[in-house]
Amino acid sequence: MSRFVEIARTNEIAPGEAKMVEVEGKKIAIFNLEGDYYAIDDTCPHARGPLSEGEVEGEAVTCPWHGSEFNIKTGEVLRPPARRGVKSYRVQVEGSIIKIEA
Repeated sequence: MSRFVEIARTNEIAPGEAKMVEVEGKKIAIFNLEGDYYAIDDTCPHARGPLSEGEVEGEAVTCPWHGSEFNIKTGEVLRPPARRGVKSYRVQVEGSIIKIEA
């Protein structure tokens, strides 16, 4: 059975920004897109770059190491060199607390 785990507070992530958190040994990037929060694996499958440090434009994040681009909402790869996407996580916001499904 799935459960939601607290990962951050809304005031920790400005609109258009991201934060890396660790949940059960996994690095996860949480993004604030105009007040809506999304979570994907933080590690690019191409060369393990940190997606939370990438440039956000619209619903896409670009890996800072080699330029792979991913959809923040779905984890789908939008531009190589990565050949596959990353896992996305369901997010809940309760008041100022952000949780993801673990």
